[in-house]
Amino acid sequence: MSKFYITTPIYYVNDKPHIGHAYTTVLADVLARYHRLMGEEVFFLVGTDEHGAKIEAAAEQAGKSPREFCDENVEAFREAWKSLDISYSNFIRTTDSSHEKAVSNALEYLYKKDFIYKGVYKGLYCRGCEQYKTDDDLVDGKCPDHQTEPEVMEEESYFFRLSQFGGELERSISGGKLKIEPAERKNEVLSFIRNGLQDISISRKKIKWGVPLPFDKKFTTYVWVDAFLNYLTGLGWDGKISPRPPLKKGGERRGLKFWPPDVQLMSKDILRVHATIWPALLLALKIPLPKKLYIHGFFTINGQKMSKSLGNVIWPKQLTEKFGADGTRYLLMSSLADGHDGDISWEKLTAKYNTDLANGLGNLVSRVMNLAKGFEIAVRDGSLKIKSEKVRKLLDEIKPKEALDEIWKEVDWANKYVEETRLWELVKTNKKQAKRVLEELLAGLINIAENLKPFMPETAERVIKILESGEIKKGEILFPRI
Repeated sequence: MSKFYITTPIYYVNDKPHIGHAYTTVLADVLARYHRLMGEEVFFLVGTDEHGAKIEAAAEQAGKSPREFCDENVEAFREAWKSLDISYSNFIRTTDSSHEKAVSNALEYLYKKDFIYKGVYKGLYCRGCEQYKTDDDLVDGKCPDHQTEPEVMEEESYFFRLSQFGGELERSISGGKLKIEPAERKNEVLSFIRNGLQDISISRKKIKWGVPLPFDKKFTTYVWVDAFLNYLTGLGWDGKISPRPPLKKGGERRGLKFWPPDVQLMSKDILRVHATIWPALLLALKIPLPKKLYIHGFFTINGQKMSKSLGNVIWPKQLTEKFGADGTRYLLMSSLADGHDGDISWEKLTAKYNTDLANGLGNLVSRVMNLAKGFEIAVRDGSLKIKSEKVRKLLDEIKPKEALDEIWKEVDWANKYVEETRLWELVKTNKKQAKRVLEELLAGLINIAENLKPFMPETAERVIKILESGEIKKGEILFPRI
């Protein structure tokens, strides 16, 4: 059986999950469900990033210890993923003792192999990003993502020899060994690498909330290095590097049965570190690179960037309370075209829900089943795979919006077919012809339900049960109009 390993980024627990987190996680779930339907053995990893300055500061502001703060906030992510029907294989926390121990083991190896050395760092540090910035990264002297001026920081530090891996990274990315999609993101990364990679600081002296460096306990590990290794530790990896290449022998025993990741999903703001620091760490650890990084766009709300200060952030809980789990999954997956940003609003989401789900799919199932009463038509759901080749191809290419557009062509066709044949009259005047039309429509509905399984699992199951039972219960509405 072939294997499929997919990851989302692990999210900071300094705040609750927002619509951007939900998009990435639902997309990963759609792909995980799709590959399971195609008969593959799937491992789907999610989790939370719980160390570093931002968490330390947020916990202090809340009057709690960092551990208490993390324990409470992580539940918001678990609840959000439960409400969205996320079928993950493991939920990793970077405060898990097994993860911290593996990070310590990996850093010890890198230090002994001279990939880490001691020096002094001075630079512009954005606390919001937990990253050092160059002048080119700033807009009017401020971090464009957080609208704050970075602090000038100078401190004794340990560095990772990132500069040593520039050539190999460029060859791996340009040659397709490490795929970065869409193409414009690949070009962006290659341009950044060709400008020259600098060694990076991988320690913090003043921040106590983190994994201590095993070779110098006065320092804690830079949060990105700690976080990246979750993609390995989430599989059970212990951080120990054997003299032999880790995947040739003993890969399964060491927690690397599913390695390397087939797809790592993320938004564009964390691409640069994922395309440089992360694969360089893997090269240093002699572990194969991921197969693909897929980068999706951002949501804007009525043309504006989401911001708590503007009060325009949309939270997953608000979405599921209004539209339900499957309604929310549909709206999220149909909102961003391949790699592009998408503008949404409550008005747009509600209109799309009513048009596509209440009036479109929901009304179609209700009408057809009511008109099919009294007709004996065998309906069988015999396939475990996605029926449409076009939908399969689009999901292989990670184009969820385009795949849903393809499915909705059949929904629209079926609704028009009911109108064109005036089926409500045929069932009274020409039962033979009505039966033929109903057979076509019911076959179409089975196809629609099958193709929707990764996107809207509960809805697909309900539609199939309705079709198999041959009746829709009185008052049963798939998508109540809002």
